[in-house]
Amino acid sequence: MPGRRPRTVPGNLRNLRNHPQNAVVAVVALGGATGASARYGASLLWPTATGGFPWTTLVVNVIGCAVIGVFMVVISEVWAAHRLVRPFFGTGVLGGFTTFSTYAVDIERLVEKGRAGIGLAYLGTTLLAALAAVWSAVWLTRRALAWRQA
Repeated sequence: MPGRRPRTVPGNLRNLRNHPQNAVVAVVALGGATGASARYGASLLWPTATGGFPWTTLVVNVIGCAVIGVFMVVISEVWAAHRLVRPFFGTGVLGGFTTFSTYAVDIERLVEKGRAGIGLAYLGTTLLAALAAVWSAVWLTRRALAWRQA
């Protein structure tokens, strides 16, 4: 068409394409999809009965916390990892694998089913077990590394 100007991309959008954070966003998304898929797989392998104690979510969250404890010691104190390893694995994979939202929904469902005591026990058990898992994993990893160096 005569008089029609070609479409151009504004400078700020053009620069976004080459922004250094794009790689970080991409690896977090890829890691998140991987971790969430693993968690979903666990829920299919070990489903929770309606109104039952959500063991699978509890175990997934505790395992994820233990793994993050090991991972953080290794990448902080042992291994100079590539700049994308931490966002991919720590934020993406483990962030997608562990789940606060399912934990909250599980508690809500237990309360709605008249099992508030079980919901409260689950609330506290998850919190304590997750904290114990990350602390124990950090401590054990540091001990193993010290033993290895001795």
